[in-house]
Amino acid sequence: MRLISVLVLFTVLITACNKPQSFEYRGMQNLKVDSIGLVSSRISLELIYFNPNNFGVDLHNVNCDVYINHNYLGKYNLDTVMHIAKHSEFTIPSSMQVDMKNIFKNALGTFLSSQVLVELKGSTRVGKSGIFITVPFSYSAMEKFSMFYRD
Repeated sequence: MRLISVLVLFTVLITACNKPQSFEYRGMQNLKVDSIGLVSSRISLELIYFNPNNFGVDLHNVNCDVYINHNYLGKYNLDTVMHIAKHSEFTIPSSMQVDMKNIFKNALGTFLSSQVLVELKGSTRVGKSGIFITVPFSYSAMEKFSMFYRD
């Protein structure tokens, strides 16, 4: 009987302590230019993700580098705690300082195209019950975006 109790406890612990899977990038919305300058500008947007885990997790922070068409756009940091429900889509409000010299490299091609390649590379701290681990992520997707293109 004691052996069965130990096996059941071990099985519950193994099942409850599954390593969280990385969130799936789904897209972005509400892109705005908050301020613009020759050296730097500030943009804000909402990043859309999906939690593929069979359990809810707490998102502690996010650190990532953002690239547009393989050109470094800026660094995004979020230092807050958000609860993410299992199997759910969620948005993360984002604001970042953009180094304009990197934008000007391929500005003409970017502004004239109807889509851009958006890449996010970084890590996030996720956890449950106060125990957090760092989960790396790397996403890339073509996004509809242009100064002249509208749906």
